[in-house]
Amino acid sequence: MTKKVEPLDLDEGRALVQVARRGLERFVRERVVYQPDWTELPTAVSHPGCSFVTLTNNGRLRGCIGSTEPRWPLAEDVARHAAAAARDPRLPPVNPIELNDIRLEVTLLTPPQPLLFTSYDELLDRLRPGEDGVVLTWRGHRSVLLPQVWSRIPDPAQFLAVLSRKAGIPDGELAKSPPVVRVLTFPVQHFAETGYQEPGS
Repeated sequence: MTKKVEPLDLDEGRALVQVARRGLERFVRERVVYQPDWTELPTAVSHPGCSFVTLTNNGRLRGCIGSTEPRWPLAEDVARHAAAAARDPRLPPVNPIELNDIRLEVTLLTPPQPLLFTSYDELLDRLRPGEDGVVLTWRGHRSVLLPQVWSRIPDPAQFLAVLSRKAGIPDGELAKSPPVVRVLTFPVQHFAETGYQEPGS
């Protein structure tokens, strides 16, 4: 049975945003992965958890890295992903000159759960735009989109098409019946720095 993930309160979320900021700046300036000081942090962020950290510069994506499986205590997970987002392989590495302009968001995931469906139309009906993060897996291929992405891709069919391309899943596989693509969904909490803009908004 999957352990229930308790939501964080606002102060706990703000503490994680501060960890992400320290993790980002420490890595960009010193190439060191920040180690959180547990004596300064709420107990809730010391439990295992999984996160994504998204960096933007005036609404332009500068990095987004995370995981859907818990591997470390939550604050450490956030610190590691803040450092990794600064060197997102899709983009040029963040440089120290940018740090004052970058704003970040921390997204906390609950464990993804399989979404059961028997047809493509049923899959479209069962998705909850704006609420569900979605994972697709197919023959070793895998992709993830956070719920925040619905703000710029509100149509479920387009959302799934982007996920499929991201995973390298051939056109038509999602429409097969019985289904051959595994779909998992997850809700999130997210906490952002003041001035953060969702990429592409």
